[in-house]
Amino acid sequence: MRSLPWALLLQLRLALLVAAGAPEVLVSAPRSLVWGPGLQAAVVLPVRYFYLQAVNSEGQNLTRSPPGQTPFKVVVKSLSPKELVRIHVPKPLDRNDGTFLMRYRMYETVNEGLKIEVLYGDEHVAQSPYILKGPVYHEYCECPEDPQAWQKTLSCPTKEPQIAKDFASFPSINLQQMLNEVPKRFGDERGAIVHYTILDNHIYRRSLGKYTDFKMFSDEILLSLTRKVLLPDLEFYVNLGDWPLEHRKVNGTPSPIPIISWCGSLDSRDVVLPTYDITHSTLEAMRGVTNDLLSIQGNTGPSWINKTERAFFRGRDSREERLQLVQLSKENPQLLDAGITGYFFFQEKEKELGKAKLMGFFDFFKYKYQVNVDGTVAAYRYPYLMLGDSLVLKQDSPYYEHFYMALEPWKHYVPIKRNLSDLLEKVKWAKENDEEANKIAKEGQLMARDLLQPHRLYCYYYQVLQKYAERQSSKPEVRDGMELVPQPEDNTAICQCHRKKPSREEL
Repeated sequence: MRSLPWALLLQLRLALLVAAGAPEVLVSAPRSLVWGPGLQAAVVLPVRYFYLQAVNSEGQNLTRSPPGQTPFKVVVKSLSPKELVRIHVPKPLDRNDGTFLMRYRMYETVNEGLKIEVLYGDEHVAQSPYILKGPVYHEYCECPEDPQAWQKTLSCPTKEPQIAKDFASFPSINLQQMLNEVPKRFGDERGAIVHYTILDNHIYRRSLGKYTDFKMFSDEILLSLTRKVLLPDLEFYVNLGDWPLEHRKVNGTPSPIPIISWCGSLDSRDVVLPTYDITHSTLEAMRGVTNDLLSIQGNTGPSWINKTERAFFRGRDSREERLQLVQLSKENPQLLDAGITGYFFFQEKEKELGKAKLMGFFDFFKYKYQVNVDGTVAAYRYPYLMLGDSLVLKQDSPYYEHFYMALEPWKHYVPIKRNLSDLLEKVKWAKENDEEANKIAKEGQLMARDLLQPHRLYCYYYQVLQKYAERQSSKPEVRDGMELVPQPEDNTAICQCHRKKPSREEL
């Protein structure tokens, strides 16, 4: 039997590839695009990151993962062979839409600078190699920068609607009123309040109440900020509990006071910061946590068409509607897979409803639709669900986190009533309108990617503290009972700050 000509074999192979749905045009390394804060020496973050958009040889952006094992890789090393530094560079995260997320964590500072190579196979991508002229500081290097320059470097937004709304209730902040009222109103034995003063970029605090262990989360972000930027002098109270505290009316007597909380509500006046959960995940990314705002983006499960066409929920019994979800799931298993993984509030219901096995969070995204129901307050899983590529069905709620204001129902998520009475109807709608459901899921994901970038969280924290400081009617002080919160020791990494520290007059 004669063998087929080589050219004919090649034609047949290409025809089979096209028939199988594989793209005819592969990635063009030089045409692909690379951008992001991790390519700037002056941007100091716990984990530095940047993005890659794969582009084909015709100049078109890829909208799904290239076929096969994608040979993108990143090499990060010091410019000087004399500087041996520890840098952890994991594999690029494939976001399944033609884009990739590149990350690296530095454990030491480099004085000469960094060389970052972005490669597709052996070929350099876009403008690779990227040279970051030093010094390039690691996370625990204490070298605060002038606030204006720092915000410009991070491209901080000029306006944050939630911050403007929160401070509209407080044109002036009376520190003496707070000193008189907060310990009495919120600082009893059952309290969860920490009183902070920041002076000359040093942090002092005292705890008010029994339940203040979560101060480690507020401590670590404030310390991280003071290593990077000169904070204004200010004195404030942070609520470490779940529920927002200040429910006085704006025009009431006495007037409300600006308690800082991780969660807001429609009937409270608390000033909202990013939750301890996403803050900690940002600080400990690639070190102490599995789920963080970056890693979740490369672990969103199968593509939309291959996801299980049901709504999904797993969680504790922290709200009665969650029990309703399980009952609905038992009655409508073809539409909903819901289970309680731990009973605390409604232990008597465990025998009736059963206890579901714990699942890894990344496995949630095997399902097309995610049900987001409040816990004791806003469900702190919501930002992670939004970063996935499933459609989020969000319960109507009086509670909110710092970024909710930017999200629109039916554009970024599908709303469901607080009593869940329309949940099954919304799931049926999504199944019958697959293209529209996919579009909403993608729009929500893109918005979350923008709003929840780690550098944006730092910007948000700084702007809240800045707005607060501007409104203080008297000078903050280190009060009796306060102790200095020290920076963590980092004896393994030498850090010499090369910035000239501006005086307070320059600020």
